Amino acid sequence: MTKAIRIAETGGPEVMKLVDIEVGAPGPGEAQVRNHALGLNYIDTYYRSGLYPMPLPAGIGLEGAGVVTAVGAGVTEVKVGDRVAYCGGPVGAYAELRNMPAAVLVKLPKKVDFETAAAMMLKGLTVQYLFRRTYKLQKGQTILFHAAAGGVGLIAMQWAKALGVTVIGTAGSEEKAALAKKFGADHVILYRKENVPERVREITRGAMVPVVYDGVGKDTFQASIDSLQPFGLMVSFGNASGPVPPIPLTVLKGSLYLCRPGLMPHTAKRENLVEMAADLFRMVGSGKVKIEIDQRYALADVVKAHKDLESRKNTGSSILLP
Repeated sequence: MTKAIRIAETGGPEVMKLVDIEVGAPGPGEAQVRNHALGLNYIDTYYRSGLYPMPLPAGIGLEGAGVVTAVGAGVTEVKVGDRVAYCGGPVGAYAELRNMPAAVLVKLPKKVDFETAAAMMLKGLTVQYLFRRTYKLQKGQTILFHAAAGGVGLIAMQWAKALGVTVIGTAGSEEKAALAKKFGADHVILYRKENVPERVREITRGAMVPVVYDGVGKDTFQASIDSLQPFGLMVSFGNASGPVPPIPLTVLKGSLYLCRPGLMPHTAKRENLVEMAADLFRMVGSGKVKIEIDQRYALADVVKAHKDLESRKNTGSSILLP
């Protein structure tokens, strides 16, 4: 028997229950992983609330790091004793022990500990695909990145700085603005108090930006669109303030581009996952990107963890400890 979080219905944080479950031997193509640390991500709240539908009852969580304790038939990607991390489906990471497809596991370099891995895989790979695959940033460009002091944001600030990119970040408080600047933001706009497009226009001397990365959603969508230069790209990759409502195509002003990317399609092929993870490990290993873990919770305190996450008062990365 092992401890795991399960939900029988969608709703608020209280629907999550810590229960005892039995974990059998891994099946063909599967590996059994004893989790040492788990990632806490905003996408977890989408599954819990029902925004992202899934069959119930179900586990929850997408990210973790631990040790392989058993492998099923035909597994070649990992072996017993390997230190591994993961950040993709299937859901069910909030557990002490789990069976999962071996193909989604990546081996950890010796210098990366379990807590760092659990805090960085989903967020770090998100930044990797945003900056290197969705829109390939070039030295000297200026970008707008919302929620600059969040878990994804702090990694993005450092990665952009390493690429020689000027970053205009947004934040909801003076404290978060200071944190974003500490991690590399060149300018920070307080989006609750300031007019974002006007400030972008001032900072860029009227040029605006070629790309906006927006993980906030409903509250910032129009400001993001209005901050783009002609033929600019609006990258809407999250819904922290709620999903963007339906919009007319005329919002694109005849020349703008809009995309709604996600991590899972980018990592669906194992060769892409391994390549992207290697890029992330290089950035972290070089010291150019440091992973800030600002909140740690016991797995039993997952309800409080989700409440804190949804209050948007957290900074940096958060992890659960089984």
